Amino acid sequence: MLTLSGQRPVHTLLGHALPAAYDQLIELAPRAPLRPAGERATAPLVRRCGEYQPRHGVIEAFARITSGDRLTALAFRLELGADARWRCAAIDLGPLGQAVSDGS
Repeated sequence: MLTLSGQRPVHTLLGHALPAAYDQLIELAPRAPLRPAGERATAPLVRRCGEYQPRHGVIEAFARITSGDRLTALAFRLELGADARWRCAAIDLGPLGQAVSDGS
């Protein structure tokens, strides 16, 4: 989230992402899609998250993130490597710019 909001450079995720996911982050990061708009905007906030484990060593997770007045869906896949380290294998952002409702 820090990389996608422009608060940290992409290279801080070296070793934490597999090559395809790292390439996705390199493409997304310059746009900072989770950066809050406006002068008085606060840092992005995770509102809800969940996960599904389709098989041992794989977690597919999601997060709903508010960024200013926008709600964004973020999905990612984590895979357990032979070295017993979890790495991001894929990342996907839902449609950006949806207004946040008071009831969520």
